[in-house]
Amino acid sequence: MKPRITVITLGVDNLERSVEFYREGLGLPTEGILGKEFEHGAVAFFDLQAGLKLALWSRKNIAHEAKVIQTAPNPTECTIGHNVESKEEVDRVLELAKKAGAIITDPAHDAF
Repeated sequence: MKPRITVITLGVDNLERSVEFYREGLGLPTEGILGKEFEHGAVAFFDLQAGLKLALWSRKNIAHEAKVIQTAPNPTECTIGHNVESKEEVDRVLELAKKAGAIITDPAHDAF
């Protein structure tokens, strides 16, 4: 298989609030929520880099689409890495996320 990942989808409980966090809080570009006219279709896409998008979609709708039972959310199910070029930029990004409403569970520190 040739890897061609073009969309990373996060399941969210509150689509509007999540869009606001990524758009207003972190400044990611989006056209907003699309597909509201379709049952289980409301989704928001954010351009990350050439050929890669972040999608936010309701956990309820993902469960429906995948024909699985929706379980309780678990913060260890998925992570997204965002690499920066300096320790100072780490501080700036964490402050931006905090101002947008993120809960910083692991403060910045040197890692392996």
